[in-house]
Amino acid sequence: MISFSNVGFTQETFPLDTTYNLKSVYKKIKKNYPFISYVAPRNYENVIEIKEIVYKNSKERKLYLDAYYKNNKERNPADVIIHGGGWSSGNKSQMEYFSKELASKGYSCFNIEFRLSGESQYPAAIHDVKNAIQFIKKKAREYNVDSSKVAVLGCSSGGQMAALIGTTNGNSDHEENNKQNNKISAAVNAIIDIDGILAFKHPESIEGVVAGYWLGGGYEEIPDVWEKASPLHHTDKNTPPILYINSSITRFHAGREDMIAILNKNNIYSEVKTISDSPHSFWFFNPWFDETIV
Repeated sequence: MISFSNVGFTQETFPLDTTYNLKSVYKKIKKNYPFISYVAPRNYENVIEIKEIVYKNSKERKLYLDAYYKNNKERNPADVIIHGGGWSSGNKSQMEYFSKELASKGYSCFNIEFRLSGESQYPAAIHDVKNAIQFIKKKAREYNVDSSKVAVLGCSSGGQMAALIGTTNGNSDHEENNKQNNKISAAVNAIIDIDGILAFKHPESIEGVVAGYWLGGGYEEIPDVWEKASPLHHTDKNTPPILYINSSITRFHAGREDMIAILNKNNIYSEVKTISDSPHSFWFFNPWFDETIV
């Protein structure tokens, strides 16, 4: 059952799906993995946290990001982090512990809020995250970012989005025409896809209603959109290096091997890290959290 609450903004009210949260995921996973546990809070004195930073201010509403970065004078590689939730649920705060841990190791991390499918369908969320990347590059000095080393990292549906964002570097169809940001590139230098599909329509994929809700219809109705939203169909000689971190569940890396074949043909680095005997959403819990970060 989907639980909704009404969230109002200046010009519209839309349903917010809150079903994908740590408590619900924990309850679901624990049935088959009774040994799991929540990750305990870890506070690092050398990590600065700044939350609710406005990165996009449109007529409809504001969008926010949370920043976590090492308190040093060095320019760090940046990780732009996209939460999961089937494109319709989840929120940036779910990735807080994940980002803190990465920041403690010398990365500047940014958890991104973006418009979910209940508010706006594809490609709005892709535009939002690319706007966030432009904002982060613009503020690189402020957040200790090396703007030549920006990776996009996503989990589950966020992994699919991360792969699409990386494979569409410079693609005007997936970038918003925004005069304020047009002078700043939204391109990324690396992709980290954590259990996110690479193709919506594929022999290994079983995507259906949830994907259709985000994409604006079923495959039979709009096959061109389903293909256009699939990172596999944009993979070419310009795709940045990619790290796949996966569970052993095939459906959550649909299209991966086909994508790797294209990358190999173009001499582009890729690596697969499989977390053995793990469920989807493994990155939230012990005993898989630290292994995912490493």
